[in-house]
Amino acid sequence: MDILALVERIGESPAAALFGLITGLIFGVSAQRSQFCLRAATVEFARGKLGPKVAVWFLTLSTGIVWVQAAQMLGFFRGADSRVMAVPGSWSGAIIGGTLFGIGMVLSRGCSGRLLVLASTGNLRSVVSGLIFAVTAQMSLHGLLSPLRDRLASLSITGSENVNLLHALHLPDGTGLALGLMFAALALYLAAKNQIGPKTWIFASGVGFSVAVGWVLTWQLAQMAFDPVPVTSVTFSGPSANTLMYFLDRNAILEFDVGLVPGVVLGAFAASMINGEFRWQSFDSVPVMRRSMIGAVLMGFGAMLAGGCAIGNGVTNSSVFAATAWLALFCMWMGAIVTTLIVDRQADPALAC
Repeated sequence: MDILALVERIGESPAAALFGLITGLIFGVSAQRSQFCLRAATVEFARGKLGPKVAVWFLTLSTGIVWVQAAQMLGFFRGADSRVMAVPGSWSGAIIGGTLFGIGMVLSRGCSGRLLVLASTGNLRSVVSGLIFAVTAQMSLHGLLSPLRDRLASLSITGSENVNLLHALHLPDGTGLALGLMFAALALYLAAKNQIGPKTWIFASGVGFSVAVGWVLTWQLAQMAFDPVPVTSVTFSGPSANTLMYFLDRNAILEFDVGLVPGVVLGAFAASMINGEFRWQSFDSVPVMRRSMIGAVLMGFGAMLAGGCAIGNGVTNSSVFAATAWLALFCMWMGAIVTTLIVDRQADPALAC
């Protein structure tokens, strides 16, 4: 793809939205086919199992790191230019926001990315929860909840920019790729142990690949754009809020985020239709609906406070070894595990999201 020729032909903003659409399509298809879900992995782990959901999650995380670190070593991308590394990180935001997000995704029976994928396959429960998540995220970014978010985030910050874990530990170049390969070996072992077929782990790798695609495309665009372009990739807190506002505000502009969410919807919808998996579904009961709505609010606020969702922190920002992303990911796991043990003991043992 000749990015410069494309930008000159259609403009910077439409090109950014197109790149978001491409990234979203890859993510949507891959996530739908692999059934990638952090919530399912944490629930499985809380029940003392290293089963197929944990294996799929490790496959996605590890391949995301491998793809991104390899792209960086080949000069297609520079992690230091990414939005998450260029701004101050919040230790307090990662801890509080990550924990709230972990609690919320168990209550909602899916993280924000998984809800978007499920909504695209006919799950009306996910449509409702996803809309509540997007509205809460927007309120936390610019609305009534933004002062509280700012106050909690400012309790402890990293400094003028985020902390790169590899640099902070004085590790040599190539360590990130080596760690990714080690995680990948563990993921493949778990996949083999749980008899996961090649198609599933290939699509799980595709989720990680979509993260690398987003990083590379936005970084390449930033190198040639006249106006500043955020170097970003797959996440669903900010993009959900921005996409919602794009359709509500006539003055909103096209950007990567606005292309990403529709791309995921189209990709997941197409994959479900092709494979005969599109099904209309709704809430099972009023208590389930109430619990899902509360969970969506916690996820929306938690994601904006933590600087990203289960995908944004758990794969995207972790792949460039942002310290706050790894801390937020750990807190998401802890929040989800504790919530599962406390309120989800009587849930259906089936881990479908």
